[in-house]
Amino acid sequence: TRPDLEAAYVAPRTPEEQTLAQIWAEVLGLERVGVHDNFFELGGDSILSIQVIARANQAGLPITPKQIFQYPTVAGLARVAGQAPTAQAEQGVVTGPVPLTPIQHWFFEQHPDNPHHWNTSLFLEVRQPLKIALLEETLRRMLRHHDALRLRFHPSDDGWRQVNAEPDEDVPFSVVDLSQVGRRDLKATVEAIAAALQGSLNLSQGPLFRVAYLDLGPRRSDRLLFIFHHLVMDGVSWRIFTEDFMAVYQQLERGDPVQLPPKTTSFREWARRLSRYAQSPELRRELDYWLRLKDQEAPPLPVDYPDGTFTYGSTDSVIVSLSPSETQALLQEVPAACGTQINDLLLTALVRAFARWTGRRQLLLELEGHGREALFEGVDLSRTVGWFTTSFPVLLDLSDARGPEEELRAVQEQLRRVPHRGIGYGLLRYLCADEEVREQMKSLPKPEVNFNYLGRFGQATASEAEEDESIPDQGLLGRVRQAVVRRSGGPIRIAREFVGPEQSPEGTPGTRLNLVAIVTGGRFQLRAVYSKNLHKRRTIERLTHAFAEELKALIAYCLSSP
Repeated sequence: TRPDLEAAYVAPRTPEEQTLAQIWAEVLGLERVGVHDNFFELGGDSILSIQVIARANQAGLPITPKQIFQYPTVAGLARVAGQAPTAQAEQGVVTGPVPLTPIQHWFFEQHPDNPHHWNTSLFLEVRQPLKIALLEETLRRMLRHHDALRLRFHPSDDGWRQVNAEPDEDVPFSVVDLSQVGRRDLKATVEAIAAALQGSLNLSQGPLFRVAYLDLGPRRSDRLLFIFHHLVMDGVSWRIFTEDFMAVYQQLERGDPVQLPPKTTSFREWARRLSRYAQSPELRRELDYWLRLKDQEAPPLPVDYPDGTFTYGSTDSVIVSLSPSETQALLQEVPAACGTQINDLLLTALVRAFARWTGRRQLLLELEGHGREALFEGVDLSRTVGWFTTSFPVLLDLSDARGPEEELRAVQEQLRRVPHRGIGYGLLRYLCADEEVREQMKSLPKPEVNFNYLGRFGQATASEAEEDESIPDQGLLGRVRQAVVRRSGGPIRIAREFVGPEQSPEGTPGTRLNLVAIVTGGRFQLRAVYSKNLHKRRTIERLTHAFAEELKALIAYCLSSP
């Protein structure tokens, strides 16, 4: 339902307002949206704004990320829709060299030994058999439409190089006949196949994904496995790819002409623009902000096993959740009541929880963002597949704050001071031509804790929320993909087998503790990924439970404020 807002409900008055209000209601999971309701007070965020932009553009109302932040109401957006320069995206096949982006530079710096095995996956149970020929043709169409799926990476004397390859008639699709495997051996067999495919990608040979259809025979549901290298796929891209894949398959099955929405700005064009922007005086003005971090203390994170080594093979995770009612309050009541965005609340609770553990009311974090920032006019990334993530350090300091109100304001102000949501950090660190600048950025303190809020994905009934808990872990983005599949409907659900090791077990994560927050199935969840070589499980359980307690306390404070 629509939360209590200062603005009284006013129904849409024009076709444009009607269209936008309907899009907002669908994206935000609300029955109705008034034309003067604030997108962010309704629980919207920058990730959801990408969906709004994509759907509005398809409906003939082109809007930009900047406009959503400047005019965060239906009435305001309806007035300015179509006024900004529209993206003139290349609709043909994009090929040729592509500059590395900051997150790709980070990846190769972080994973020099086995960069081929660092994946993101989706494992589906298919309750009605799919047609093999249509699956193969669907993948062929996807390879042609989404250019980043044809990226290749080649080592050279001065680092890795990236190129967009031509489309190939051969697609990375295989069919495995498991119809003769007995019930007792089936789970182990399926998981062994998944594990083998996880280690099968090669950055230079490509393609950087694999799709396998596992035929389990009559009276058993088949399996469909997607594996992508993370260099070509992120959380936002999963939604785009999955929706397009299902749309193309269904069009082929009906015998309809295949039609996808027009392409948005290519990954190659985005990478080129970033490379030019990295040399600009505008970006150089951010340098003073980032270099202030060099004077900050960053004591090491407490560990239970000081001699331990963090590898992907040693990881485990702890998950804590809010109830559906607490989640609804967090998303739809707190933003309006406290004048904050969801991330402000999450990070304030996080600093308070860490203070219980470390005794310090300061926390140096590595924050991740979706990276599709409104830096350039005439650029639209709302339907572009690729790895756009940004990663940057931020010091959150509650030392001088007294009480929840001051703490929330302190975190809010500290986050708002981060220029352009942190995208400049990676540009200065990796793409700036001035070697002195790159070295200065490299010398900054390294956070040991990573936090990533992936946003809201879908609505769910209570039974679906309970079903979520029984589904095996499918990696950091598993809940995102699970929600995308639910939204698609149809006879498909997440498989219950383990998807296999998405990263090489010998690889080393960039931070010692990785925290991933998401709202899915109507519940907020925080997943803490840690190393059993560094921390005891009960240590991380205490931390995550402290976070949940602090978050609930902040929600209660906001709802009780006059």
